[in-house]
Amino acid sequence: MKEEESKKNEKKIVNRKWFFPALYLTLAALLLSAVLWYQNLDNQIPEANEEPQSQLENDESFGNPSEFDKDSDPVVSQQEIVKMPVAEENQTEIVTKFYDYEAGSEDQEKALVLYDNKYYQSDGVDFASADGENFDVTASLSGTVTEVKEDPLLGNLIKIDHGNDISTYYASLENVLVESGAEVKQGDAIASAGRNLFGQVSGTHVHFQLRKNGEPVNPEDYFNQSMSDVTVSKVEEDSDQSNQETSTTTDEVEPDEEDNEKMVN
Repeated sequence: MKEEESKKNEKKIVNRKWFFPALYLTLAALLLSAVLWYQNLDNQIPEANEEPQSQLENDESFGNPSEFDKDSDPVVSQQEIVKMPVAEENQTEIVTKFYDYEAGSEDQEKALVLYDNKYYQSDGVDFASADGENFDVTASLSGTVTEVKEDPLLGNLIKIDHGNDISTYYASLENVLVESGAEVKQGDAIASAGRNLFGQVSGTHVHFQLRKNGEPVNPEDYFNQSMSDVTVSKVEEDSDQSNQETSTTTDEVEPDEEDNEKMVN
């Protein structure tokens, strides 16, 4: 009996006009509440890739990450080794030596350059190939090309500054591959060996100078030695001053308009 009465009451409630609208409103309210709750929860949880980026930007100990992408200025280490200015060392030989006042008479004789019936002291060394063919000339050290020019006596010239008061000079060149202002690395090809009037006895060759504080030093003393070892001896300083006082030649033979080769009186 009780079950029958309960069913009758349920039918009465369902048959009332307000029942279904009230039910729909209740379900809609529950659904809307669920949507709002889910959206609020989603806004409170940051994306995984946002948090690390924010931490890096606010953490001063890391600095600015973009700074790591900047190219650093090239710096020539004083520990860089002085190399011969040729790509294939075993295919070339030194045919003219640096004039060293402390060297023996035989080496001094090999350091004299005959031009226009006069002998000149060599401020560098001349490299030539055994077969007389031309060869690639390379940067002895990393640095900045400061001058490229053509000289009527020495041919094409290249001057490279390596910092730390060290510079190198290359003369008697063909097929020059660099321009003034270019940055070169040790071993980069800068030209090929050629011929010039002043060193025509050497045939196809490259004339190479190594300088410290503008003073020429004997390159053979520093090949395969650290760049920091390059120094100017007292004898070289005195001889250079003496040659400047007694030299009567006015030929322009190097990029900075000083005599590359000193005349022996």
